Amino acid sequence: MANSTRDIVDIERLPQHVAIIMDGNGRWAKKRFMPRTMGHRAGMASLKKTVQACNELGIPILTVFAFSTENWKRPQSEVDYLMQLLIEFLHKEINELHAKNVRIKMFGDYKTIPPECQVEIKQAIDLTSNNNGLRFNIALNYGARQEIIDAAKKLALKIQNQEIAVSDLDEEIFSGLLYTGGMPDPDLLIRTAGEMRVSNFLLWQIAYAELVVTNTLWPDFTPQDLRDAIIEYQKRDRKFGGLLNRQDG
Repeated sequence: MANSTRDIVDIERLPQHVAIIMDGNGRWAKKRFMPRTMGHRAGMASLKKTVQACNELGIPILTVFAFSTENWKRPQSEVDYLMQLLIEFLHKEINELHAKNVRIKMFGDYKTIPPECQVEIKQAIDLTSNNNGLRFNIALNYGARQEIIDAAKKLALKIQNQEIAVSDLDEEIFSGLLYTGGMPDPDLLIRTAGEMRVSNFLLWQIAYAELVVTNTLWPDFTPQDLRDAIIEYQKRDRKFGGLLNRQDG
């Protein structure tokens, strides 16, 4: 991560799509002898600041991993709290997000979560559907393997209905069937709390994303941490499997 006060973000070379695995809420709370729920609440405050920072910088797309298909294995009381926290976040922040031209989209099977959550989600999506500013994607009850399976099912139906010929299938067609269809793949994937794994998040889409892992726990993640990650991204040579002008590996 960048730490020099002389390093600044190059606005002309911003990532077009930033993805974040928000990790460390529980550890943050444990360090402070608090229940895990307080870590999740503190993490929600960090999410608000991160969305604001992305919007101010002019990043077109932000995708965050809010709740995975595996998170249902957690204690029911924690799951219930996370769902209520989502309702609270959307209810309190949606008008400001809408005023700032943010468009909200959900990735995952959110129609199986509690009905009161679905109501808030639908209202947020509907209210912001015509906005053309920051696209704020929330991966909720999401797993990348399931996303790929769902895309494969859609593809099979299209082939069965003779909408697509097998010989025409390519990456662009398949990508269009994913939840991110029509969006560029993430350029930058940030993971907090120092874990060195991608945790079933956007597996297809992050094939060539630059990974920046920070030891900072998510509730402590600040807009400056976001800028530092972007600066680190801007220092990388993105070769996409090829070579730049020099003959290196």
